[in-house]
Amino acid sequence: MTKSYRERRLMTVKTTLSFTDRHHRFLTEQVEKGVYATTSASVAAAIEQMMQDEETRQVMLSALADEIRTRAADPRGSYLSEDETFGAAFADLGLPRPE
Repeated sequence: MTKSYRERRLMTVKTTLSFTDRHHRFLTEQVEKGVYATTSASVAAAIEQMMQDEETRQVMLSALADEIRTRAADPRGSYLSEDETFGAAFADLGLPRPE
């Protein structure tokens, strides 16, 4: 079960941030629409999303690295030849095959 923002928050640290007019206008509109209670809450939500995105990115990179290691361990004889891999694409494009 995902914890709410309030449950994840351990302590509040005050800081000063500067925004472009565009960003400030967007934050203010979101608060006025009731999407967020305060601009601080909207910034915190954005940071939480960035943290989740980074976690997802790390999981994906780890999975990719695992797949590369697995494929690198395959014996060379199981590799496809260049022609088997790219031959149809070259033919479809009407390009000569590299030598």
